[in-house]
Amino acid sequence: MKVYRIYITSWTASFRYPNMISGFQPTLPVPPLSTIYGLISAALGMLYFPSQPEIGFFFRFRHKFVDLETIYQMNGTLRNIKSNVIRREILFDNELLLYAQNKKIAEAFVKPYFQLLLGRSGDLATVNEIRELDVDSIQELTHLKGTIVPFGKYVFAAPLSALPAYFTDSIPRRNVGTKPYYLLDGDYRQIQPIQAKGIWDPEKKLQIYWQE
Repeated sequence: MKVYRIYITSWTASFRYPNMISGFQPTLPVPPLSTIYGLISAALGMLYFPSQPEIGFFFRFRHKFVDLETIYQMNGTLRNIKSNVIRREILFDNELLLYAQNKKIAEAFVKPYFQLLLGRSGDLATVNEIRELDVDSIQELTHLKGTIVPFGKYVFAAPLSALPAYFTDSIPRRNVGTKPYYLLDGDYRQIQPIQAKGIWDPEKKLQIYWQE
């Protein structure tokens, strides 16, 4: 089958745990679907709906560190603003391989409409390569890593987190499709196979799970 592989990198990335408010902000080891769909929306210049053709991705980082960050807290009015310092986990030297069946998605990343981000507004990302591939479709996945997989239908020995699929473009924005996902980092070792749709990338030696 024909797919398009978009190779994206960034110096830094940070994927905030939903609904976590504390003096320490950890990062997810892989991007949630809302970040992936946000990247596609930014490239297209319009809201991308998950009901469109399938996508898959692989993400990995080389280092993780903790930095100090100044934030500004507002309570009701502009007169009541105070600064605070929090510790935030940041992923360094990141790679994202995004696979899409829709040619328009691949073409949008040639000249993105908006800037591409892997997390916060300072986590700027770069498109390094876009390639058209002929790959094999597979129905049994045995070596998944660097991605997320929905909980319930499959079983993994991996951390879980409730993540939104995407956000609306209304104000205020609303999260949609929130459900628990397994977080499989870039070094994850799968114990048992699952019956699910995916592809095999022979160049990168990767199995890619098609997000449902």
